[in-house]
Amino acid sequence: MLEGPSYLVSRELPSSCEQESKWIYNTHRVMELSNNKRPLADGEELTLRKACKLSDAVLGGEAVVDLNGLSLSPAKDQSNDQHHEGGNSDSSSLINQLGRDNSISCLLRCSRSDYGSIASLNKNFRSLIRSGELYTLRRKMDIVEHWVYFSCNLLEWEAFDPDRRRWMHLPRMTSNDCFMCSDKESLAVGTELLVFGKEITSHVIYRYSILTNTWSSGTKMNTPRCLFGSASRGEIAILAGGCDPRGNILNSAELYNSETGTWLTLPSMNKPRKMCSGVFMDGKFYVIGGIGVGDPKQLTSGEVYDLEKTTWTEIPNMFPGRNGGAGAAEAPAAAEAPPLLAVVNNILYAADYAEKEVRKYDKEKNVWVAVGRLPERAVSMNGWGLAFRACGDRLIVIGGPRVLGGGTIELNSWVPDGSSPQWDLLARKPSGSFVYNCAVMGC
Repeated sequence: MLEGPSYLVSRELPSSCEQESKWIYNTHRVMELSNNKRPLADGEELTLRKACKLSDAVLGGEAVVDLNGLSLSPAKDQSNDQHHEGGNSDSSSLINQLGRDNSISCLLRCSRSDYGSIASLNKNFRSLIRSGELYTLRRKMDIVEHWVYFSCNLLEWEAFDPDRRRWMHLPRMTSNDCFMCSDKESLAVGTELLVFGKEITSHVIYRYSILTNTWSSGTKMNTPRCLFGSASRGEIAILAGGCDPRGNILNSAELYNSETGTWLTLPSMNKPRKMCSGVFMDGKFYVIGGIGVGDPKQLTSGEVYDLEKTTWTEIPNMFPGRNGGAGAAEAPAAAEAPPLLAVVNNILYAADYAEKEVRKYDKEKNVWVAVGRLPERAVSMNGWGLAFRACGDRLIVIGGPRVLGGGTIELNSWVPDGSSPQWDLLARKPSGSFVYNCAVMGC
């Protein structure tokens, strides 16, 4: 639950995630709103003052602000007002009758799917949205919306808002054929989606920013790598293990800060490992499973990194075991996907793709307990092509049945409550049913 007062802004504009055909209507309403300079009547002004008084914030009241009754002046008009009126109009106030601080308080509680429409109101709104200031404040106030980003077609990414059940198609990535066909990892951190891959001579990182809706080159790691384990928390992410450009398995780790765009080398793990998985749990970073040096079998251990003590501790037998159990036909370890893991409310879950089963980790006993079934239509190839992620307080499974000439992608969710999983089908659409990459962004 959110702490403190709620400021609700009525949404006269369609979401930026809605169909492209609605942008004509969107643009018309933006111009109408941004040029509305009707003075408020006495009764309206009194109502607005009462709705936005700071005492309401102290008492936890709910202030309802209607954009129709406010002056949303374009930046150029505000400059003219200052010239003709002696500078009485504040060009940085955003919603003039509220002032900048109260305007931002209102915007913090808007859905981020509406920020694209809000940014189109005028230059000041656009600058505010693109600066990232709103997301920094949202994070400090623990206002978080989780969106799922995934790719079922090479170089193409979709975003899905599970709360409003809306889709958004990201701009197509621009890269060469080598990157397109290479193995790729993905990671969402802060307001960025990072996609790691390889071009002809080196590893590269492509960075998508939700602030600008554009792709650009990301900052290179101190030790370029692939097939690593990773996880993010807020504006930071940790990557551990993997392979260097020569194929050597690594035990090194790095921390990425999306606010500064920099990489920090961390102490090395106890064991080198590739094709492992990473999660944050109880404020610590865990790396689990993978393949070590000189042994083609999967590692059964995990390691936990304490960010305060800056130390790694090995946890024997933490890996949930071979998919399908002891009696299952063993595929080569390199043919299996890294462990499918997700953390909800500091509880670790795993997906057994062979048994189509969900398991929960008991931290005290260091054992895994079956809790129920995966969605029946979520299929994979030795774990590849299936996404199993935490999305706020729910588990998300993305996948679908494969058929010749196409397929269907399905997004199922379940909020763990101590009982067996009851999967809710959030969305379904025609698409490639093999999920190449998937990440969840919370901001």
